[in-house]
Amino acid sequence: MNTVTRLNPEVHAEYRWRNRLHTAVLAGGSLCLLALCAFTIAGPEGVLWAAIGGGISLYAAVRLSPRMVLGLYNARPLTVGVFPDGHRILEALSARAGLGRPPKLYIVHSRMMNAFSIGRRDDSVVCVTDGLIRGLSMREFTGVVAHEMAHIVHEDIRVMALSDVVSRMTSVMSFFGLFLALFNLPQLAQGGHGVPWIGIMVLILAPTLGTLLQLALSRTREFDADLTAVELTGDPEGLSLALVKLEKAQGRMWEAMMPGARIPDPSILRSHPKTDERVKRIMSLKKKPEPWIDVDGWPHIAGKSLVPATGKPRRRLGGMGVWY
Repeated sequence: MNTVTRLNPEVHAEYRWRNRLHTAVLAGGSLCLLALCAFTIAGPEGVLWAAIGGGISLYAAVRLSPRMVLGLYNARPLTVGVFPDGHRILEALSARAGLGRPPKLYIVHSRMMNAFSIGRRDDSVVCVTDGLIRGLSMREFTGVVAHEMAHIVHEDIRVMALSDVVSRMTSVMSFFGLFLALFNLPQLAQGGHGVPWIGIMVLILAPTLGTLLQLALSRTREFDADLTAVELTGDPEGLSLALVKLEKAQGRMWEAMMPGARIPDPSILRSHPKTDERVKRIMSLKKKPEPWIDVDGWPHIAGKSLVPATGKPRRRLGGMGVWY
């Protein structure tokens, strides 16, 4: 299957190479940071134990059943009879992506416009909110679903699980750095001879560096998912329109929560890239205007949900914050 015949092949190849390079550098940097922290604390044996502990944690994270995550959001299956167009989109995109079977489609009854994917290629779920179905046209909805399916195709849950495990382990090791710093304060008063200050500073700064690497890796994977989504749909403009609409909707939400406050400009502390930059990259791939999966003629109308109304969302306070 030639996936770039209707896209600019030169730009496509450049972005693909850049995303892979960034992923390798950032993931490798996170692993090196973890190894450095472990070596600082316990030498070569520390590196070995960190590798064993990290491997076990990573295995447990990637083998986590999608249904456990869906239970946290109170997500429910979205059947073919309720939303046939959504299943048609999943089947068409899955065929183009080469997946053995389409991901299952779930819904979270929320006014927020959001979507996420979880699981592995052989056991995956794409979850959307009722607000997303109501707020997007079918063309825009296809672009968002293609983006989430790209995460499944790339096995991004493994990449981000690795990054999360490394970040958490470096945070734990930083505790030892702070403990060592406090423990050696009396020696500092005597001149600081024999105190491994460089190692202590490495441990103290490791969580910040690990978090920055994790966020940068997340942004890179989002760029790569955008690229693959456009490959699957052949419609850069559809995904771009969806991203702009989602940005506006999220902006209104945060402004409503903080009256008078302005949304800060994106920075290195964001898990997703700037929408303007994403749209710029996506539209630079455009070669021909017509999409491969043309859904404009389908009967779904933006603003009218095909999902039965279940009443207003309820806010509840739990251990992990406020949920809708």
